[in-house]
Amino acid sequence: MDLALAAKAVVLGIIEGVTEFLPISSTGHLVIAADLLDFADPGEVFTVVIQLGAILAVCFYYHRRLWQLVRGMCTGDGASWRFVANVLIAFIPAAIAGVLLDDWLDAHLFNPPTVAATMLLGGIAIIGIERTRHEPRWTDAAALPPRTALAIGLCQLLALVPGVSRSGASILGAMCLGVDRRAATEFSFFLAIPIMIGASGLKLFKHGDRLGEHGLSAIAIGFVVSFLVALAVVHWLLKFVARHDFVPFAWYRIVAGIALVVAIALGWIRSFPA
Repeated sequence: MDLALAAKAVVLGIIEGVTEFLPISSTGHLVIAADLLDFADPGEVFTVVIQLGAILAVCFYYHRRLWQLVRGMCTGDGASWRFVANVLIAFIPAAIAGVLLDDWLDAHLFNPPTVAATMLLGGIAIIGIERTRHEPRWTDAAALPPRTALAIGLCQLLALVPGVSRSGASILGAMCLGVDRRAATEFSFFLAIPIMIGASGLKLFKHGDRLGEHGLSAIAIGFVVSFLVALAVVHWLLKFVARHDFVPFAWYRIVAGIALVVAIALGWIRSFPA
């Protein structure tokens, strides 16, 4: 693998690590960055699989909590079983829709105009949600009713569209359903584990044969970089949500969306990359 490809993988890994757990869409940022860097990504495999690095960061950060869940399930602890069941319930809608719609999404929505539109609309939505939400009914991510977990999973379906943000859809959707901001963030982190493992497995199963040696090396570099960066971001975000709302991210999305519209109109970014 040449140094230029390695440098591109590093840049994309940093972008993934920074954006995966913020409500600004890692996939949207990667679609635009890959276009600017002229980075070939057959079947969007690189874009999805390096997100596993960020997910590994969550597993590392919450390793004690994960071990408690495993131990609790082995000893018949009801709370542990309920929490894991809720995560799996929330995972089901995206799992089904992802398998059925993956090819269509790749063909029609993984492009800069879609990202520009969803960045703008998502920013406006965040401001509206933050200004109208009520006092939370649940402050513990492990105590959510199954019906609420399913509703969060349905909200996350929006994130199949690049630019929407998986974390944003699940966190803000949970907040609209009465979940405390920090609890919603933690639930979103755990929900990301099966979601991204499943998405990565699907991409590799369908498009793995299109990756040459350079592609695998690029993924390895992006994976490691995204893990290291995401580990710092997870720690920072949990502290941030304890004291702030998500409005700053909303304004970022709006400004970024407008900038993308201008860039596309001026021909700086290709509307529909080949």
